[in-house]
Amino acid sequence: MNFTIAPKWKPYLEEEFEKEYFKQLKEFVDREYEEHICYPKKEQIFEAFNACSLEDTKVVIIGQDPYHEENQANGLCFSVNDGVQHPKSLRNIFDELTMDLKVKYPVSGNLSPWAKQGVLLLNATLTVRAKEEGSHQKKGWEQFTNTVIDVLSEEKDNLVFLLWGGFARKKGARIDTDKHKIFTSGHPSPASASRGYWFGNRHFSKTNTYLKSKGIPEIDWSIS
Repeated sequence: MNFTIAPKWKPYLEEEFEKEYFKQLKEFVDREYEEHICYPKKEQIFEAFNACSLEDTKVVIIGQDPYHEENQANGLCFSVNDGVQHPKSLRNIFDELTMDLKVKYPVSGNLSPWAKQGVLLLNATLTVRAKEEGSHQKKGWEQFTNTVIDVLSEEKDNLVFLLWGGFARKKGARIDTDKHKIFTSGHPSPASASRGYWFGNRHFSKTNTYLKSKGIPEIDWSIS
């Protein structure tokens, strides 16, 4: 595993790379990529950090695992490569977006335009074995991304955290709610959405309303 993480994140995370748990995690990930097909590509493991610096972060969306089907994962949670069919969870995200903000349903499922505006698209687990959902959980990634959330909570002010589903909501305990705003809802997965736990949360407009109230530039959620 190469530590191709953005320089502005390094001062806050480089100590993690030297801890024993992370050394064991690195050995596990290197072995997995040698012996199996894994996603995302090795050079995209830290893409969430490379695409959105700590300095620029305004919004944090927390996912669980990368997509585990071929050519989907690109290192940003819920995002897929250009030209790839939208997974069902992403379709539900875009359906809520179009209903909330009355924007056109995006053609591309690549969420890098959000990241460029300060949306950190962070999976709790940054790698996965092909076709095996959850296969890299409980190997150390969760401890690493917990540290990331701690850094965000401590170093930043007036962030918006969008916590979708029970797994993401558990991370909310690490966030200083005196400094930051948290919006929660069900997960955008079909199972959750079909039970009425996703649609109508209006998180996109609520996020912009909060950012505007703090004098922070809003996010253009539309993806051309």
